[in-house]
Amino acid sequence: MFETRLLNETDYDALVHWWKWFRFTAPPKDMLPQDGMGGIMIQKDGVDVCAGFLYTTNSKIAWLEFIVSNPEYKDKNRKEAIKTLINSLCHIAHNLGFKAVFTSVKNQSLINHFKDTGFSLDAHKSSEMVKRL
Repeated sequence: MFETRLLNETDYDALVHWWKWFRFTAPPKDMLPQDGMGGIMIQKDGVDVCAGFLYTTNSKIAWLEFIVSNPEYKDKNRKEAIKTLINSLCHIAHNLGFKAVFTSVKNQSLINHFKDTGFSLDAHKSSEMVKRL
């Protein structure tokens, strides 16, 4: 049903457009994973549907982040595409030897998609903090 491909150099501009549409500040390109398994795109019939990134570490935990979908993709299977993306990134992490995947999510719909794919929600609220160097 869905195809998965690695992100390429030309995808960034489209992703920036998608992030802007959802009122999310796009991460600078140099803050996204640059290795071959860093980001993937889910497609349906040649149409880009959603993308996300996997940050790898030197420990047994990976970080899944910056999930974004094509705002112009209106098919009913959009939720399944996002769940396919999450599961695919987790599968990559598993195959690379990671034992856990962490993510940080604010959007309730996306939280539900993560729950549907087996992620658990911490009962305590937390805050994301970043210090740019």
